[in-house]
Amino acid sequence: MLDSKIKSDFLSILKEELIPAMGCTEPIALAFASARAREVLGALPENITAYCSGNIIKNVRCVAIPNSDGLTGIEPACALGAFGGNASRMMEVLESVTSDTRARAVAFLAEGKCRVEYLDSEIPLHFIIEAKSNQDTVAVEVRYDHINIVRITKNGEEIFKNDAIDGEAQAADRSALSVENIKEFADTIDISLVKPILDRVIQCNMDIAYEGMAGDYGVGIGKVIRDAYPEDVVTRMRAYAAAASEARMDGCDMPVIINSGSGNQGIASSVPVIVYAREKSIPQEKLYRALVFSGLLTVYQKEFIGKLSAFCGAISASCAAGASVTYIVGGSVMQIKNTIDNTLANIPGVICDGAKTSCAAKIASALDAAMLAHALAMRDKTYEAFTGVLKEDAGETISCVGYIGKVGMKQTDKEIVRLMLEEK
Repeated sequence: MLDSKIKSDFLSILKEELIPAMGCTEPIALAFASARAREVLGALPENITAYCSGNIIKNVRCVAIPNSDGLTGIEPACALGAFGGNASRMMEVLESVTSDTRARAVAFLAEGKCRVEYLDSEIPLHFIIEAKSNQDTVAVEVRYDHINIVRITKNGEEIFKNDAIDGEAQAADRSALSVENIKEFADTIDISLVKPILDRVIQCNMDIAYEGMAGDYGVGIGKVIRDAYPEDVVTRMRAYAAAASEARMDGCDMPVIINSGSGNQGIASSVPVIVYAREKSIPQEKLYRALVFSGLLTVYQKEFIGKLSAFCGAISASCAAGASVTYIVGGSVMQIKNTIDNTLANIPGVICDGAKTSCAAKIASALDAAMLAHALAMRDKTYEAFTGVLKEDAGETISCVGYIGKVGMKQTDKEIVRLMLEEK
């Protein structure tokens, strides 16, 4: 039985990780830091320099920014945050952008007053926004987490320092995360404690899924999946999750409840589970418990990988969604673990080559693999331990795949960034 500390920690994890964000989280993080720099500066900046790690460059380069009229890239994210952002809104910082502040930001960009410099850092999520006005210079440094400001300086003097500067920016203890503990927590948590969080997940993430299916975003992958594949629950799970991602990546200004710093992970770990539960007329309480399970299982996997890497986070989140379906239908702990192993035996090496509309296709593919893994597990079929990267226990497999994503693919990550930045 879980003790009160573990239960409290797990609840804190959900509150910490399942938060709203407008648009792709990397450009939003830049906008947040830029808005904060303007506040400290006490004036609109005359120049901005963004010093960005390779993963920040990779994930901002191709994605549309919400409330921007279709702008993409690091410079627009910084300018919009500085001229129209509200830092108190955190990951919804650009909600306050108006047509006037957007026009000012566009003029600022046209004058070439925002530039980007490569930041050679071993920390994947690391950037510094430097803003200047008259004789004043403010620098805001962010590490590890999208809104984890670790240092602010004004005219060279340190005016703020975060104790998390040399470590991961997490308040909740994650050491007790395991498949068994996550399942027990999901089984026993007082629903009233998680209902406000999960109602927001259901509302926001399904709203953008419906918008993605109805609107004109990217290549319209949700509608293509719906029309090209047999009409069944798996098709609808894939279609709605992919449509939500595509809308988000293509600049839709509707908020998404993220997971482990990623909207796509928030979508992939929730939308398929919600669609499945609704299609199968699963009681609402069981859906809540399944979303708790899926949300924490995604966090558990990402603990070994980190917020940003060369490993596609949609794989982790979709794996969690497939395991959550096994949970919904009453699968045993072993069948849940087999779903995880079956997924990670299939697609553990999908690379992250930046945030963009084609992330939606990766979610669709990952969900297809996860539901195949679920079908195998429910027939008590699984791949043998010690074949490939599979270990004797699913938790060990998760840590093994995480090590590959975080350490083994470090050079892959650098090569992806290099290839993306090559001149055409």
